[in-house]
Amino acid sequence: MVKVLLTGGSGFIAAHIVDILLQHGFDTVVTVRSDEKGKQILKAHPDASKEKLSYVIVQDVAKDGAFDEAVKSSPPFDYVLHTASPFHFNVQDPVKDFLDPAIKGTTGILKAIKAYAPTVKRVVITSSFAAIVNPDQHPKVYSEKEWNPVTWEEGLDHSKVYRASKTFAEKAAWEFVEQEKPNFDIATINPPLVFGPVVHYLNSLEAINTSNQRMRNLIRGDMKEKLAPSGTFLWVDVRDVALAHVRAIEVPEAGGERFFVTAGIFTNKDIADVIRDTHPELESKLPPKDSPSDLPKDIYGYDNSKSQNVLGIKYVPLKKTVVDTVDSLLAIGA
Repeated sequence: MVKVLLTGGSGFIAAHIVDILLQHGFDTVVTVRSDEKGKQILKAHPDASKEKLSYVIVQDVAKDGAFDEAVKSSPPFDYVLHTASPFHFNVQDPVKDFLDPAIKGTTGILKAIKAYAPTVKRVVITSSFAAIVNPDQHPKVYSEKEWNPVTWEEGLDHSKVYRASKTFAEKAAWEFVEQEKPNFDIATINPPLVFGPVVHYLNSLEAINTSNQRMRNLIRGDMKEKLAPSGTFLWVDVRDVALAHVRAIEVPEAGGERFFVTAGIFTNKDIADVIRDTHPELESKLPPKDSPSDLPKDIYGYDNSKSQNVLGIKYVPLKKTVVDTVDSLLAIGA
């Protein structure tokens, strides 16, 4: 059987990846930060045998040698999906708390695989649209060809440190493969805002992923007076992001490629309008129907053809994503 290591197993995207890996017949080992998180994942998949689904603990992905033991396995791993990213409580020092851990968290696992897991053929890394976007000068059309031009000095600015960390971490991965010439190739998945149903194990509604918070805020009435700015106007469904990771190990041509995964353009007004249509009982929590859209007239375009042609992704439309996300949030008490 084909065996896969999935890092960051209790994350929002990873929870959906586990579902797809099991459906596609892969033996799956997930890394988690604690025994409790590992047990929650097993509990969520009661039909999966120990051979099909198990976990190992990696407490801090940015520590030297963090993955050295996790990548050793019998039978050995064939593929690694690296979704884990360092945990940020409080960013005091952008380099120590953000940039270094992001880069180390990515290069650390690549070093461990090269040293201790020679059977691994491919590593798929969760990157981000943050490593593509140029907020100061948007191109006409965004695709995998674009790179965020942020410099290290600019990355020290608190408002840019997140995007910088994603950019430098991905660049470090490509540089590692070029310089170290390991037995494996890599592919990166670069999503913008990720919406979609919650299947991971939340301690509270405060813990949901950042992108989904806007839907939680809408249905709680937090935007009743005024819609919050949409921010990045590009989005994707979490189930498409998860599938892209799995397809990137199944499709030979995906090796050595970046994939910009996006379903298209949206605004917060679009989301509010869908909720109004599909959940009329929430009308009183929503902003006025005639709230203006904040979509700029000269909005940039996007090219997601590579993800469709190579990975075979058929993107979930916004209406389905919003309905499924709102239903999942209501089910956990939003």
